[in-house]
Amino acid sequence: MTVHKPAARSPLMSLDDALASLLGRVVPLSATESVATFDADRRVLAQDLVSALQVPPNDNSSMDGYAVRSADVTAPGVVLSVSQRIAAGHAAEPLRPGTCARIFTGAPMPEGADAVVMQEDTQDVGGNIHGVHIHAVPKPGQWVRRAGEDVARGAVVLPRGERLSPAGLGLAASLGLAHVPVVARPRVALFSTGDELVMPGEVPPQDMKPGAIYNSNRFFLRPLLQRLGCDVSDLGIVPDRREATLAALKTAADHHDLILTSGGVSVGEEDHIKPAVQQLGSLDLWQIGMKPGKPFAYGSVHRGASAAQPCHFIGLPGNPVSSFVTFVLLVRPFLLKLQGAPIPRLQPVMLPAHFTLARADKRREFLRVRRNAEGGLDLFPNQSSGVLTSAVWGDGLVDNPAGASIAHGDSVPYLSFAELLA
Repeated sequence: MTVHKPAARSPLMSLDDALASLLGRVVPLSATESVATFDADRRVLAQDLVSALQVPPNDNSSMDGYAVRSADVTAPGVVLSVSQRIAAGHAAEPLRPGTCARIFTGAPMPEGADAVVMQEDTQDVGGNIHGVHIHAVPKPGQWVRRAGEDVARGAVVLPRGERLSPAGLGLAASLGLAHVPVVARPRVALFSTGDELVMPGEVPPQDMKPGAIYNSNRFFLRPLLQRLGCDVSDLGIVPDRREATLAALKTAADHHDLILTSGGVSVGEEDHIKPAVQQLGSLDLWQIGMKPGKPFAYGSVHRGASAAQPCHFIGLPGNPVSSFVTFVLLVRPFLLKLQGAPIPRLQPVMLPAHFTLARADKRREFLRVRRNAEGGLDLFPNQSSGVLTSAVWGDGLVDNPAGASIAHGDSVPYLSFAELLA
């Protein structure tokens, strides 16, 4: 009697290979729009911002004090008469030799002056003489901001693909730009699958049916998408039925750039996402050698006949920590590239582990940890992929290689949530 052994399963794709495959399938969005600079925080620039002027527009003072000709102050104690008073936003007259000008921060330097003596280094002469003692010998250029030292005329001050920050918005405003050209927001359809899911507020805790759970994933996925500049359509909870899953995917594909789902991508009989995506398009990536987050999926769903490109599909695991970790490590860079923004390279910091992990996992594992007062890392005691408390308690992840155990005091690579969510 011949015994047929089950076919060996192919090895899981590594996280690095999965990310490279994912990014290789992204074509940045071409649609652009002009938005008010006030409303452009975190938006991605669609073209270089080139300055039509220089900033500052003229030499100006960086201190409150007195504008002088340095050649007139060769020793401490020189007395100069005050010939004019210059405030920010007001024009200056040429400075007469042997005089000084009372000047304030941001005010234009008068022609002929080449330095500013701050007021702390001066003293009024007093009496009827309008003059000051200069107690410090200035050097040419002292406390003077040169015209164009911040921005030169014709310079690219913010490049295409820059993700605008508050400082960047201020810089754009300093160029006189009330509106900026940005990449159109990625349109993302978000829905969850699972008959066990209940929306908070619909059923009080005491009336929940056995096996029912509140849907937490949508409450962190939606703001994560919005922080990345996405226009999110929340399509709710889709029942665990093939027909309902197919209908939701068809509806979402026609009007969105990405369909993002949570749950239903595992191998159970009630997990309908995988076969539904295969029926409506293609599933190009499924299951990754990482923990948590193994049942991650990527594919595409065909749109109507007139659409040039299919709609991207990403299926996240249903367990909340798995969903969170795969989002920050895979979905975030995907969405950045979709908008034409640079993808920052993760730079782990090596820190001492103040815990022990005796049992090594065969997959690359991301452990929820928190920095302590001694400069080391504490491990959340329950690393289950269903324990969202670990992501709230922690401030980052330890990126632990496959097959590696950790002894107390070992130096381990730490990725902060601040960097992963930036």
